[in-house]
Amino acid sequence: MTLRAHRTVPGLVQALAEANTRTLRGVFAAEGLDGLRPAHVLVLARLLGGGRRAVDLATDIGVSPQAVAQVAVTLERAGYVSRVSDPADARAKLLCLTDRGRYALRVTRAAGEQVEQRWSQALGEDDLDSLRRLLIAVLDLESGE
Repeated sequence: MTLRAHRTVPGLVQALAEANTRTLRGVFAAEGLDGLRPAHVLVLARLLGGGRRAVDLATDIGVSPQAVAQVAVTLERAGYVSRVSDPADARAKLLCLTDRGRYALRVTRAAGEQVEQRWSQALGEDDLDSLRRLLIAVLDLESGE
């Protein structure tokens, strides 16, 4: 894919996201993280603070509760999350990270740090810091902050 196909900044950001997805898929395969997809990290990362209900995760991520429920089944079968009773409501279940889920998040973070280190070597620390500030500004703009 050439840069010519992505002349707009949103197109370039999308191409970068696709490259990151390919990188993570390769890292997950190399680490034996079977069944894990980069999109699953959105759910796993939100469980770091403790167990969460699927409906709350859906609201945070901006998808339907059914979509989170489907992902939760996949992640539970693969051993990344477990379901436990919600102490505040015995009818409800909380999704909780397992040790395997925590490991997957450590692998994801390490992969991101390696990419960032490569970018720092190629761009220089000042340009990387500028890129970070600009991306944060654009994300804040898009999220209405």
